[in-house]
Amino acid sequence: MDKLNNFYKNKKVFITGHTGFKGSWLTETLINFGAKVKGYSLKDSKISFYKSFVNFKKVENSFGDVSNYNKLKKEIEKFRPSIIYHLAAQPLVIDSYKEPHKTLKSNTTGVINLLDVVHKSRFVKSLVIVTTDKCYKIKKKIKFYKEDNELGGYDPYSASKAAAEIIFFPYIDLLAKKGIWAATARAGNVIGGGDFSENRIIPDCYRAIKKNFLILRNPDAVRPWQHILDVINGYLLLGMNLYKFKKKFCGAWNFGPDQKNKSVKNLVDEFNKNLSKKILIKVLKKKNKAFKESNYLQLNSKKARKFLKWKTYLNFSKGLSMTASWYEEYQVNNLSKKITSKQIKTFFKIK
Repeated sequence: MDKLNNFYKNKKVFITGHTGFKGSWLTETLINFGAKVKGYSLKDSKISFYKSFVNFKKVENSFGDVSNYNKLKKEIEKFRPSIIYHLAAQPLVIDSYKEPHKTLKSNTTGVINLLDVVHKSRFVKSLVIVTTDKCYKIKKKIKFYKEDNELGGYDPYSASKAAAEIIFFPYIDLLAKKGIWAATARAGNVIGGGDFSENRIIPDCYRAIKKNFLILRNPDAVRPWQHILDVINGYLLLGMNLYKFKKKFCGAWNFGPDQKNKSVKNLVDEFNKNLSKKILIKVLKKKNKAFKESNYLQLNSKKARKFLKWKTYLNFSKGLSMTASWYEEYQVNNLSKKITSKQIKTFFKIK
């Protein structure tokens, strides 16, 4: 863990989507490492949550749409980062059904613009584009999805992320010729404090505390649940290794838990167990056929474990315990900044 701390200290890191769930945790972690961080995000409702648990005054915050090429280029060139993390996206499957055009445009145009800006730069050394495990084409015969499995997507969100991966692929060599080393990161379903998105199970659990009941629409769906800090650790290891060891680490990387996947019902029951005020759980008997979601998805992350020396440090129970603690501190004591920093320091053993 000390290697990451020492490496990122004083590095200039640019993050798109820095006010989102993953972006906020990545930003706060890098602040703890002593990095110089600039963020670029939409100026929307997520900002209030970002400010509530990130030391945002230590960040150079800029706001704009990644679809705005000139604005994005200007902000990157003004900061001149050596490392870029691209997380800006429309991240929800159900929202992608409601607004497919917006999802496809946001999740592909942003990648196209960023890749072109980086390709024309003279200061970027490593680039990590965050996509998703849902970029894989689901096939009944495949139990564990590897980085070289076929890409695809039934829903607009998954299709947009598969498209982003395909758009990225030719840039591996184009960027490498200019001494820029790039990779994509595909993580499973991520849990942790600070996620307030609609139609996500943990935020739904948090909102259900006030209502005292939660309706599950797909309780038997099995997902590779993992805590946000394990995923952030993977992203940071990837960015560091790209910077240090270059082309060897270019390409796609899976980050999935090394434990048996759990169902949505397992997740909710475990989260509920850690709450001081319990939630009444109701299962929706009729599924919404308008929104199709795969019931089973599991990643093969042997590549990351072997070459990045990455692993999951927080098991299913510990991850949910930390998540429940975060939300209770946020709701009752308004100490989200304190608990966020504490959880990061404990995980990375920062003193």
